[in-house]
Amino acid sequence: MKVIEKIIELGDGRSITIETGKLAKQADGSVVVKMGKTMLLATVVSAKDARPDVDFMPLSVDYKEKFSSFGRFPGGFMKREGRPSDYEILVSRLVDRALRPLFPENYHAETFVTINLISADEEAMPDALAGLAASAALAVSDIPIMEAISEVRVARIDGEYKINPTRTELEVADLDMIVAATMDNIMMVEGEMDEVSEAEMLEAIKVAHEAIKIQCKAQVELAELVGSTEKRDYCHEENDDELRQLIIDKTYDKVLEVARRQNPNKHERSASFSEVKEEFVAWYSEGKEDSDINMSLIGRYYHDVEKDAVRNMVLEDRVRLDGRKTNEIRPIWSEVDYLPGAHGSAVFTRGETQSLTTVTLGTKLDEKIVDDVLYRGKEKFVLHYNFPPFSTGDARPTRGISRREVGHGNLAFRALKGMIPTDSPYAIRVVSDILESNGSSSMATVCAGTLALMDAGIQIKRPVTGIAMGLISTEGAKKYAVLSDILGDEDHLGDMDFKVTGTEKGITATQMDIKVDGLPYEVLAQALEQARLGRMHILGKILETIETPREDLKPHAPRIISIDIPKDMIGAVIGPGGKIIQEIQESTGAVIVIEEVDGKGVVDISANDKKSIDAALARVKGIVAVPEVGTIYKGKVKSIVTFGAFVEILPGKDGLLHISEIEHRRLNTVDEVLKEGQEVEVKLIEVDAKSGKLKLSRKVLLPKPEKKEK
Repeated sequence: MKVIEKIIELGDGRSITIETGKLAKQADGSVVVKMGKTMLLATVVSAKDARPDVDFMPLSVDYKEKFSSFGRFPGGFMKREGRPSDYEILVSRLVDRALRPLFPENYHAETFVTINLISADEEAMPDALAGLAASAALAVSDIPIMEAISEVRVARIDGEYKINPTRTELEVADLDMIVAATMDNIMMVEGEMDEVSEAEMLEAIKVAHEAIKIQCKAQVELAELVGSTEKRDYCHEENDDELRQLIIDKTYDKVLEVARRQNPNKHERSASFSEVKEEFVAWYSEGKEDSDINMSLIGRYYHDVEKDAVRNMVLEDRVRLDGRKTNEIRPIWSEVDYLPGAHGSAVFTRGETQSLTTVTLGTKLDEKIVDDVLYRGKEKFVLHYNFPPFSTGDARPTRGISRREVGHGNLAFRALKGMIPTDSPYAIRVVSDILESNGSSSMATVCAGTLALMDAGIQIKRPVTGIAMGLISTEGAKKYAVLSDILGDEDHLGDMDFKVTGTEKGITATQMDIKVDGLPYEVLAQALEQARLGRMHILGKILETIETPREDLKPHAPRIISIDIPKDMIGAVIGPGGKIIQEIQESTGAVIVIEEVDGKGVVDISANDKKSIDAALARVKGIVAVPEVGTIYKGKVKSIVTFGAFVEILPGKDGLLHISEIEHRRLNTVDEVLKEGQEVEVKLIEVDAKSGKLKLSRKVLLPKPEKKEK
């Protein structure tokens, strides 16, 4: 066993160690990355040959957390790890998006990257190390990659940028981003911000890149120590240069002509491009046997022609497939209160992309319970994004929630969550169903989510909008065009997908994937400024639909009132075995939730009508109220005894109304005036200091009879 280590110093006393040669040696490459008590085992295995007719990179990345890494049992009946959590899916996507561009374009062997959290530290967050671990595993293998990458988290805490901060430090950060890059190029950015400026975000990316350069250099040195600088030979593509040139000669001008028609309809435009291909195939296949026609090669070469023609049109003519200018936003229309049964709803349509979004309000009982390895708690605000096949006209079934849906939903969630009032008592669920899609559906979700929240009466701090930016460029960005509000085709054929969300004050979330090398920071700066102008345009359209949140919730939405009670009164409200709280809920129709927060009891009372809430609130207040001498109460006679009556003045609190305190005249028996169950007004005249017994009087509330003259 030959163990090789490489240590990366972070410059503040902390370090990251990359170790190889000890674990999982039958994989093509394996490393253990350590920081504090956090340890990640990353392995990579790639097939020696590609499957026939595969013309893409079949890469699978899985990030998995072991509950044993943190000394915990998995929840549930089976007590073993099950399907991946949303967090594991999101980390897997972060690594996948950074790694995928590293492989040669003609490398098509199935490749599996697995990253396991095998030891956990409460403070050292593993998601910031996963990209480094995966890239290091590839670096020490013989799998061909063009260069190493790494990912780091950059946060701004008290005005200072910090690389890979602790979980505690992150709680007070106003900027939190994961950045992936090579030695020379930014590859991927994802994160959330507290309405920061474009310049501040760009500065954070630069700080992250400097740290990444050190980590990439360490991987190169590690590969040299291992002796894995020589990569395997491969030949996964069959090529026919004569056929490629023939397709270019026969179809390029026709494709360019179709592109210049500037048809805004996606399906019509796609059909026109397909006609050019079909026309070539019909001409090329004349007099040939089917076995002599390689449709796979024709499809690949024609796709390259289509890509080149569209890109050249944008760069030369400065006009896009649907006729827009580079900075022009598609037509927008929106509507709120579309679904009368929902607590809030909105339709947002931008071009051929449409989101139908709903808001549902609930109580603490509806909050999402999170039971991940490193975090257990609840979330009051959730956002779910659904992308059914019919939204793109695809005839296929829906098979569960995809990783893409989890990722897009998380981006919209991060964009909006900072605008939810911190004192809102409601559990809030936002659901975006994409009904049409032609690019930027996650940004449509952000806009529709803002509209639906305002329609529901949630007093969000400020409206949030989002836009997806694209890029078409030549090598080294000597000539380029930044595209606002990109189409699906422009995302597919372009060099960048840069999503930015924010308010009028600044950016709240971002997600960026860059597909080209050597993109200058000046281009990113232009994209951010163009995105800001686009967001302001979209914000104006939203405010035309609904200017401010509704002042009140809709009539059928649940109302919630929260009150604080002394900690020692929680048990009194609940009662033995929950008897009292259950009786209050049954008699009033309200839902009552009690929890201890910061040494006090927080009682949430919810119902669909004010009468139920008021009734339940009165009962709770009665239980926790402290009887005050001199206060007049409307009580109920609970029992009658020879010396008086016991009157309940507050729930669970009885006082003695002595026979001498019932009326000014002398009574022989109590039932001359009072009966059990009778309501009577009494005044609390004394609380016994030792026993706490309550003494009541009725006669002090009655007028004194005049004395008779002798």
